[in-house]
Amino acid sequence: MKESVIKDKSKDFALRIIKLYKFLTSTATNKEYILSKQVIRSGTSIGANVKEALRGQSRPDFRAKMNIALKEASETEYWLELLYESEYIDETSYNSIIEDNRELIKILTMIVKNTE
Repeated sequence: MKESVIKDKSKDFALRIIKLYKFLTSTATNKEYILSKQVIRSGTSIGANVKEALRGQSRPDFRAKMNIALKEASETEYWLELLYESEYIDETSYNSIIEDNRELIKILTMIVKNTE
């Protein structure tokens, strides 16, 4: 059940990140290309690593991929903080997406710890 939750949540989060990227690169006032490339890479990588982990060849392989997903989620948190603090995204948008990101971090942390 937890595998399904993390798979669904990480994919939903990736779709939010894609929408954020579109906003950052297409809005006339923004046209932000550096941070947005970083956040789309790390934010979509979370789900990709989760998906790969679910097809892992062994328990250590599963754990390693989930740990990579956790690291990507942590990196995404950093890029989102920078986007907010540099005023590319407003407080409401930031609070919404960072909450989802931190939820992924909590779930992934539990999965990694439970597979030790």
